[in-house]
Amino acid sequence: MANNPEHSLFRFLKTSLQAHRRFLSGTLTRAEALIYVIGNPSADLDSIISTITYSYFANNTDRHHVPLINLPNVPSGSELRRLRPEFVKALWLSTHPPGRGEEPWEETPESAGAILRDHILTVADFNAHMKENGRYNEEHQIGADAILIDWNALPIGTADGQKGKGRLDGLPTVEFNVIGCIDHHQDDGFLHPGVEPKVIEKSGSCASLVIHALNKGGLWSEGRAEEGQTPRMAAEEKVASLAVVPVLIDTANLTAKDKVTQFDIQAVDFLTTRFNKDTIDSNKLYTQVLEAKQNSLDLLTVDEILDRDYKQWTETPPREPGSPINIGFCSMVRSIPWVVRKAGSPQEFLDAVYGFAAKRELGVVVVMTAFSSGDDKFHRELFVCALEEGPAVDVLKNFVKQFSSQLGLEAWSSLNGDEGPLSTAIRDTLNGDNTHKWRHLWTATDTTKSRKQVAPMMREAATSLRSRLV
Repeated sequence: MANNPEHSLFRFLKTSLQAHRRFLSGTLTRAEALIYVIGNPSADLDSIISTITYSYFANNTDRHHVPLINLPNVPSGSELRRLRPEFVKALWLSTHPPGRGEEPWEETPESAGAILRDHILTVADFNAHMKENGRYNEEHQIGADAILIDWNALPIGTADGQKGKGRLDGLPTVEFNVIGCIDHHQDDGFLHPGVEPKVIEKSGSCASLVIHALNKGGLWSEGRAEEGQTPRMAAEEKVASLAVVPVLIDTANLTAKDKVTQFDIQAVDFLTTRFNKDTIDSNKLYTQVLEAKQNSLDLLTVDEILDRDYKQWTETPPREPGSPINIGFCSMVRSIPWVVRKAGSPQEFLDAVYGFAAKRELGVVVVMTAFSSGDDKFHRELFVCALEEGPAVDVLKNFVKQFSSQLGLEAWSSLNGDEGPLSTAIRDTLNGDNTHKWRHLWTATDTTKSRKQVAPMMREAATSLRSRLV
């Protein structure tokens, strides 16, 4: 077994980093070949914790599994702590009080930064480590097996279009061979047949599917917390308290009826039997991490906010077979007026969106907000913009034509009760029917439709575009 069953979470993470370093130095034998467990590019709470949880228990096999956080521009350490404070909060709650032989740590930039730097691997770290080993050039192409968690397609395919092989943004000289996948998004058809595990199902949280896969594969042993006086059970209790967090966050503590599936209910039932309810309160886990998440945007720039929960796809309209369109989707937990104030003005926000899209060569950019107003009502807003003339504009018009009624799109008005000059300026600036940079802002009255539903709609609007729309 690659993992000692009595390993604490931190010991496992440190051992994983050591295995990664040995892989890059070329000192691993073929029998020791490791597997990178890679989360999606938004690197949100669900993705990070799902990746760590699966890796921890998958190490109870004959191959070492290394969790890789998919952030190409963010090294682990204080910067990761600043950008993902809700993960730091969840990690702190799950590791306190400290286990035997472990030291307490704080959520400060210095203390948390050191913990993250010593235990977490990001794509930016991977890149830096390759440079340290003198392997960052075209002469040093390397390959590694991978399991995708919370997504199912690598962004850069092989030149010959091989199924299941590709590269990550930020790691151009590493080719990954995908041998497994656990995801709750639309299947992009990237995987080759026979991958194991392969779980692509609807669920509120990918972590729920991870728990399902671990149970099904016999990788998470039986036993309840009250029986768990062994070091192994004590370690697993802490992992369980970490793993339950994204399920609770993504399903609003299992109250979001439009999101909760049997996978989520079963995962929470399984996980809560793994920890002692006298010392771990799942409701407190939920409220404390939710507060950290809601406040997480305060210290970020507008560009960082757009990038924080971002996903991108490339689709080709049948009308323009030689002109694929990059579609970027930004999600945020604050309102449009809030981020406009953060930018300084509606025009400065729009310029930030244009700049963000230009760096990623987007044809279409979508910004979707989800937040609660002062009266505790939940709301969604949708802003879309075509960055180029022709097909990109028609994709958005096709989207409106096909899906406006399903989403309940209505003319935007401030949902925070602060109608006034700023709201008027937002409407005037973020709505424009000119053919270049066509853009519109709406209130989405069907609040049950999140990115998981809206992104496939936008992609379908592109793939079903067969004629010019007026």
